[in-house]
Amino acid sequence: MLNRVVITGMGAVTPIGNDVKTFWENCKNGVSGIDYIKGFDTTDFKVKIAAEVKDFDPEQYIAKKECKRMDKFCQYAIAASEQAIKQSGLDLDTIDKYKFGVLIGSGIGGLGTIESECKKLFEKGPSRVSPLFIPTAISNMASGNVAIRYGAKGICTSVVTACASGTNAIGEAFNILQKGVADVMIAGGAEASVTPLGVAGFTTLTALSTKNDPERSSIPFDKERDGFVIGEGAGIVVMETLDHALKRGANILCEIVGYASTCDAYHMTSPDPEGEGAARSMELALADAGVSKEEVSYINAHGTSTPYNDKFETIAIKRVFGDQAYKIPVSSTKSMTGHLLGAAGAIEAIVCINAIIDDFIPPTIGLKVRDEECDLDYVPN
Repeated sequence: MLNRVVITGMGAVTPIGNDVKTFWENCKNGVSGIDYIKGFDTTDFKVKIAAEVKDFDPEQYIAKKECKRMDKFCQYAIAASEQAIKQSGLDLDTIDKYKFGVLIGSGIGGLGTIESECKKLFEKGPSRVSPLFIPTAISNMASGNVAIRYGAKGICTSVVTACASGTNAIGEAFNILQKGVADVMIAGGAEASVTPLGVAGFTTLTALSTKNDPERSSIPFDKERDGFVIGEGAGIVVMETLDHALKRGANILCEIVGYASTCDAYHMTSPDPEGEGAARSMELALADAGVSKEEVSYINAHGTSTPYNDKFETIAIKRVFGDQAYKIPVSSTKSMTGHLLGAAGAIEAIVCINAIIDDFIPPTIGLKVRDEECDLDYVPN
């Protein structure tokens, strides 16, 4: 018999708040974290806006010496993990460390570190590249650093599935807990790709909005959408088997009841025009959970604000829910946070948890011009 799995703690570092309370209040109030890029000079860049994390002090969580040994995505992951563990009330002195695991996804990993070390290589030669370059840059070091910090000696791994990384990390941790491989998992996603190379790469990929208007660039499901706005941050949850949480008297925030993961096997960047993979994933997750379509009362959409994604995602939702799709509120919080890439799904899981707790559906801000191909209830503004 599979274990039931619950969430007992949450942590967030985002463009609209560096803790869950601030983040969620800003979500409810439709606050945007998108602005002109402050982190580097964008004079020669076609895209000049992003959703940057603001006023983040890593030394609030990490010793100064250790900060220098970590890329920003790891700093975000540790900050969010610290918040989540504090809320969970876990006693790290009594927990079974061998059944305590970490699974944090990242789409790219230490991109800022890669850029700075490449600059050293080309300007000063190979001997000047830091001996810590590799362990600082690789994607699994968010999980690694968190495991070291908290003494988690169970499964420690990562998921690198681009924008699905955070969601996949939580889902795979769910499976691990169901099977009893672990009692407790720290799971989620972290990303810090608002860098010159990150912005340039996504721009030449033609994935980003080129409007350079903070109010009209990340506009999911709007007819005038032209690409996403890159963001950064981390979302982390503490997950436990129900038995473990009950035995220690934990405050349970919610239960995870179903998970599925599929692949379009269609194109490197474009989703299947028929929404087949996304639809099948939703259908399998509902079946795994034993939940009927009529029981679904909110969908937090991927909603990237790209022409293809929002259209095909709408098709996928209608494919699964039929006429019921028109009765389900669907919103994209990327309208406020931008696209956090590997952290997006984890942050949006935290949105869903808070939506359940507060019985509140966050809006899709900036949605003004209706698209006849996107005709669901997107909770505009």
